[in-house]
Amino acid sequence: MTQPSLSLVDTDPAELAVDAIVIGLHSQPEEDGALLPAAGAESIAAAFDGKLTATLALLGASGAPGEVTKLATLGTVAAPLLIAVGLGNEPTGPAPDLETLRRGAGAAVRALAGSRTVALALPSADDADAAPVLRAVLEGALLGGYRFAGYKTKPQKGRRDPVGELRLHVPDATDETALAEVRRAEVVARAVRLTRDWVNEPPNVLQPAEFADRIVAAAEGTGLEVEVLDFEALKAGGYGGIVAVGQGSEAPPRLVKLSYTPEGVSDPKRVALVGKGITFDTGGVSIKPSAGMWEMKSDMAGAAAVAATLLAVAALKPGVAVSGYLAIAENMPSGSAYRPGDVITMFNGKRVEVFNTDAEGRMVLGDAMARACADGTDYLFETSTLTGGQVISLGKRISGLMGSDEATGLVEAAGAVVGEPSWRMPLPDDVRKGMESEIADICQTNANLDRAGHMLQGGVFLREFVAEGVEWAHIDIAGPSYHTGEATGYWTKGGTGVPVRTFLQLIESL
Repeated sequence: MTQPSLSLVDTDPAELAVDAIVIGLHSQPEEDGALLPAAGAESIAAAFDGKLTATLALLGASGAPGEVTKLATLGTVAAPLLIAVGLGNEPTGPAPDLETLRRGAGAAVRALAGSRTVALALPSADDADAAPVLRAVLEGALLGGYRFAGYKTKPQKGRRDPVGELRLHVPDATDETALAEVRRAEVVARAVRLTRDWVNEPPNVLQPAEFADRIVAAAEGTGLEVEVLDFEALKAGGYGGIVAVGQGSEAPPRLVKLSYTPEGVSDPKRVALVGKGITFDTGGVSIKPSAGMWEMKSDMAGAAAVAATLLAVAALKPGVAVSGYLAIAENMPSGSAYRPGDVITMFNGKRVEVFNTDAEGRMVLGDAMARACADGTDYLFETSTLTGGQVISLGKRISGLMGSDEATGLVEAAGAVVGEPSWRMPLPDDVRKGMESEIADICQTNANLDRAGHMLQGGVFLREFVAEGVEWAHIDIAGPSYHTGEATGYWTKGGTGVPVRTFLQLIESL
């Protein structure tokens, strides 16, 4: 679906001639939960002659975060429909929590599907905090209304088109800082939405060659350098891991590299982003149970996030050199598939004894990470839907994070800013010891087929492919990359776009 147009307005919110106006609503615990219009809604509350909160309470509003209450204005203000979105308890500081704002804006815009023009009179902040508050509202609003176009042959009854135009009320619509945030939000949201589109595609449509072709097409005209290695080039180049995983499929694998070099920056910091792009994962010979296997179309979410991040980097033009490495394959069982017991020679020369063909992600990533280090980089950030152990340990919102202190610290800090949290996990020596092989350099999984510390095994394995002196982090997004429940906040069902915004925030911090 097309991204909504976005603009700033400084007209009195009560006088905005739009289809709907969105305000925030707080609860006041010290006042027995009495409702309080959030900052930005003053003129609208005044137009209701002091009766707004009482009316909203009668409609069931409580001010709980993300709660949406609709009220027909009947001419009280210019907009015919008022949406009050809960922002939680009355803030003690100058503005509500940024993630609460982000989720509230997303919930409100999604609830207004079918409206052509929507204005948001949500809280702003003083000069010191204005940019992050504005950024949170803009990103939430643009992402909350996302919907995958899909493949329905007939219009769905009752399904309304997403909002077409968003207007955000600010004190000064000509302020250059605010306008810069609008431009940035449009780029970032476009990258996240593209990631979601790719993840949501059916796997018979988005096979490796098609995925690579779409990435190349998206990069055309952006200034990014593009390199694509096909199956024959991968075999000739010694990419044993990608070749092994991809050889069981009739749709052969690809490695795509996207590169951005800043203009006018001497000796810039170099960042490599690596993403797992398994367009469908059956588990190969070590086949998965059939229940829920359809969700394995999202096993390319890491590569989708990295590719979309590079497209955003090309538009935002930071003073950092950034390269993206996308290891793309389909893991299928067949007469040509790799087997448990195989020994695979990886791009960096290490030999891996395979115990489980369903641990294919680390095989393709090992090659891509080794290639990134061979090309030269200061930082390497890899993201992948790597292990079910991440979901078991940390759930569906918190990514698993492993690696060197500096790199994991950067990821952790960036994720905290944008609302994509991660949790640092260890890389214990005893886990590495359990992956010793009698015939190769390392086993792909625990040599005793023990799933204890499953998430940690993935990180320990990937560490073998990071060159000395490179700061690195592994971000396991098995849970956060795909949302199977009902829409919530700015997450809709399906692909989420995690961790695109973390990567962009991290690159800006460098």
